[in-house]
Amino acid sequence: MGKIVRALSADGSVLCSAINSTDIVNEIFRIHKTTPVASAAMGRLATAGCIMGAMLKGEDDKLTLRINGGGPSGTIVVAADYMGNVKCYAENPQVDLPLKPNGKLDVSGYVGKDGFLGVVKDLGLKEPYATQTPIVSGEIAEDITSYYAVSEQIPTVCALGVLVDRDWSIKSAGGYIIQLVPPINESAIDIIERNIRDMQSVTAMIESGMTSEDIALKGLEGLGGDILDSWETSYKCGCSRERTEEILMSLGNEELNRLAKEQEITEVCCHFCDKKYCFTREEIKNLIKTGNK
Repeated sequence: MGKIVRALSADGSVLCSAINSTDIVNEIFRIHKTTPVASAAMGRLATAGCIMGAMLKGEDDKLTLRINGGGPSGTIVVAADYMGNVKCYAENPQVDLPLKPNGKLDVSGYVGKDGFLGVVKDLGLKEPYATQTPIVSGEIAEDITSYYAVSEQIPTVCALGVLVDRDWSIKSAGGYIIQLVPPINESAIDIIERNIRDMQSVTAMIESGMTSEDIALKGLEGLGGDILDSWETSYKCGCSRERTEEILMSLGNEELNRLAKEQEITEVCCHFCDKKYCFTREEIKNLIKTGNK
């Protein structure tokens, strides 16, 4: 489980949301068998998805983040609900890259820098709200910051971190997003900038024992911050056999007939959780009959 915490400055002009996503990113590592650089990239995007999903208003609202910078990762996709529960996949989660000269994981080399970050918000309207912004660095946090500046015109700071252990499991992971809330309090900007300069990296703060509450309040230091709310969140797929049947039926009778003819067992694997659903030839034929009713 992860824990999302939101804190608000005393005058209501600055919101800081923070999460310890270590368990969530470990689940990504367990399911997708990610290399360290893939864990860092997918973990950062998933952590951002947790926080951004928690900013949605309605219980049925959903968020999708999609990034592809032309790197060996291929497309990375994160889906989140309004509680910040997430699921994630990458086209190539087992790709590994050498460390950068400074000893850091080469996330930007894995993601690439020639492409876009896409954000889709399904708010229950006729059409989802979809936008995309050019990738700034491929390091994820800067790309999220740029999205808010360009697409939503909200002054935002995003920090994300994933620390991989020697056995490739996740030692610590988390992130925070600080946003100015209209009407903008110009005097708060200098304080926030100072706080960011003084704050350690997200993983260093978690490793030192700081909680999500500590990180959120640290971001608002000097602004009289108070905890607004908090709750637990997790890696949550939500796939089911029934939903898989609906997907198969959407392929149409021609494709289902082909599957029934060519395969004794049709196996469908969920990209997000790697769960496999198997359908016999007779079950595929029954789906055709159901679709024709």
